[in-house]
Amino acid sequence: MTDLRESLMRFAPAGVALSLVLALSASVGQSAPPQPLDPRAAALVAQGRAALSGGNADGAIDAFEAALAIQPGATAITLDLADATRRQGLQGKALHYYREALERDPQNLTAISGEGAALVEKGAVEKAKRNLTRLQGLCGESCAETRELAALIARAGAAQMVSADSVKATPTATN
Repeated sequence: MTDLRESLMRFAPAGVALSLVLALSASVGQSAPPQPLDPRAAALVAQGRAALSGGNADGAIDAFEAALAIQPGATAITLDLADATRRQGLQGKALHYYREALERDPQNLTAISGEGAALVEKGAVEKAKRNLTRLQGLCGESCAETRELAALIARAGAAQMVSADSVKATPTATN
């Protein structure tokens, strides 16, 4: 009886810890499927997309924010809002929204690509290359998101290259 009791006391904490690890790892892969958009939120999203395609980033942002107020946590709306703020030139705010979407769905290709594009626009090309590597691992070279981010990084790299011959120092005299 004492041997059984001693064994139980010795291995019980490890058994409980192992059970918790298994339960946690099993629940990580189980994410809730995306909820359909509320009809009011869907109408605001459509209004925002129309405003954005018409060049009205402010109107689009207002519509997307209103849609998020109706349906908080909707990843699709968050990505639309990120795109609108990025087009308005607010890359820092866009990065916030892309990262918010990535917290909910770490393998969202649109969010990874959008974050990479915003990083390129901020001048953080090396960080954007990490996003490109991540995209290549998730969906390969032929994926639209991978191709778009790779092209954006290539254009940014070409714009940053400056030869020594093209830069001429102008002498200045000081008294």
